[in-house]
Amino acid sequence: MSNEKSKATTRKLMEFMALDDQPFSVVEDPGFRNLMQHLSPRYNLPSRRYFSDVALPELFNEVSRCTRSLLEADAKTLSFTTDIWTSDVSLMSMLSLTAQWIDQQFERQQVLLRCKEMPGSHTAANLSVEFKAMLDQWNISHESVHVVLRDNARNMAKALDNANLKSLPCLAHTLQLVVNEGQLAQRSIAEVAAIGRKIVGHFKHSSLAYSRLYDIQEQLNQPRKRLQQDVATRWNSTVYMLQSLLEQRRAIGVYAAENELPAAFTAHQWELVENVLTILAPFEELTKEISSSTASAADVIPAVTALKRLLEKQASTDRGVGTAKATLLEAVVRRFNNIEHEPLYSLATILDPRYKNRYFSAEMKDEVKQLLLAKLAEEETRSTPVAERPVAETSTRLGPPDTDAPAAKRCSLLLAVHDEILKENIEKEQQLATPSALQVESYLSEVPTDRSQDPLAYWRLNKVRFPHIASLSRAYLSAPCTSIESERLFSLAGHVVDEKRNRLSGEKAEMLLFIKKNLPQMYK
Repeated sequence: MSNEKSKATTRKLMEFMALDDQPFSVVEDPGFRNLMQHLSPRYNLPSRRYFSDVALPELFNEVSRCTRSLLEADAKTLSFTTDIWTSDVSLMSMLSLTAQWIDQQFERQQVLLRCKEMPGSHTAANLSVEFKAMLDQWNISHESVHVVLRDNARNMAKALDNANLKSLPCLAHTLQLVVNEGQLAQRSIAEVAAIGRKIVGHFKHSSLAYSRLYDIQEQLNQPRKRLQQDVATRWNSTVYMLQSLLEQRRAIGVYAAENELPAAFTAHQWELVENVLTILAPFEELTKEISSSTASAADVIPAVTALKRLLEKQASTDRGVGTAKATLLEAVVRRFNNIEHEPLYSLATILDPRYKNRYFSAEMKDEVKQLLLAKLAEEETRSTPVAERPVAETSTRLGPPDTDAPAAKRCSLLLAVHDEILKENIEKEQQLATPSALQVESYLSEVPTDRSQDPLAYWRLNKVRFPHIASLSRAYLSAPCTSIESERLFSLAGHVVDEKRNRLSGEKAEMLLFIKKNLPQMYK
């Protein structure tokens, strides 16, 4: 085999290990060695040490160079997500930083910048130093940072504040807090969830019990399904548990008639389960929507507005869960009290062609419009050379009269006020006549696009019609509404640092995760 082909094969094997979470020891497995011998008899398979110490750093450096080029080419404004993860099989903790932006073709781009091992205490001071170091490593200025999405932990919020980085809490985490408050507000709902856990636990700890349940399902012409166990940190897992129990109500009833269960629902509690699922269904639907890779900060205000209106409506299914529903509404109102006044949310919403200004309260519509105009004026001023900026005209007739001037030349106070009123109206008309203002009026006058449409597809088609607004939308629509991307990264980390690789160093773990997340960008 030629030297170049041998190098290419080694490179592909390293990609295979990184992308498919294979341990370096795979090259020592008899089955793998037999496969390689069959596919390429003349290829000399390197050792596991070579792959970990040479091939991995080489591929990591190449992917790093490509990622840096991608950032420098088109990433004017960046949004980030961050989170902290601790391994279950080792003492390793890692701090992530993912970046996403919208390029000039209005395509969403996303890369992993760091997934750094974080030994020691995760204090705000330590985290703040790490965030600054991460941005410096990639030559990212604070002016390029649009926002960082984080969890609701105080140390994380304080760390980003100390680093002078604008941050927002994860919408999914906030919804978790809202639902937990609503569920725990009513004792009967907590009892129903507890009984459900006992029933599911009974079957999970007995293969014989599950076997009998499967037989009953077949007798009732139902598909064979397992019951789902909930997780304390995921409220929607409780929804899925109750749904699985409700689907198997008849089968569970037959089983309970023949066998002993540790707990059982009464007829009233079964009705309560149905009503709980009804009031939590919108929260579960919303959680799925915002967990999408295309969800953005523009979705927050519309989602909360729709959620509040739905919870305010009276329904026949409120029986037994009225208190919980009222408490859910109170929690939504309290935790999302000022979102309309957060520019990162309000500007993202008005710049999304699916929403525009339709979801704002009457008093906020004009305020957000003026905020958008001010932001556009600021962007125009920043992009216009100083020599080309218009010079403001001065008037000797405005302001208080010159007391040193002769009495005949003094303007009366009344004439000065007349001039002031005229100037105010002229300035207002000039503001409304600017290219940006005309674009805003035309953009807002059009009917919003369908909610199923991609807002970036709209701007891809209309960036020539509304160039100023389109440019601003690249920044504000780049912000996600959750830190889900960092959480997904750590789901991958659980496969990288597993039982087979529990002694993997933090540096090599980061290299593998970096390649796994960013190598597909090179393939594109």
